[in-house]
Amino acid sequence: MAGTVGFIGLGNMGRPMALNLVKRGFSLVVHDIDPTKVAPLRDRGAKVVASPEQVAAAAERTIVMVETTAQADRSSPASAAS
Repeated sequence: MAGTVGFIGLGNMGRPMALNLVKRGFSLVVHDIDPTKVAPLRDRGAKVVASPEQVAAAAERTIVMVETTAQADRSSPASAAS
């Protein structure tokens, strides 16, 4: 598959979605505020990074699947820059 996909938020909805992307052969870079949630993706070959900004820098497109507006705001490189 061409291009790396970023995924931020690996909870009840995000984890199954990200796992499906890996199963389909996508290169994946991931981040979650709970470090324990990245293990299943790391085990399947996803690159784990320490911040949403690192996801955005490493990916051609990014999917954000978080619970709250505050988490979504922290996941946006635009809001981090302001």
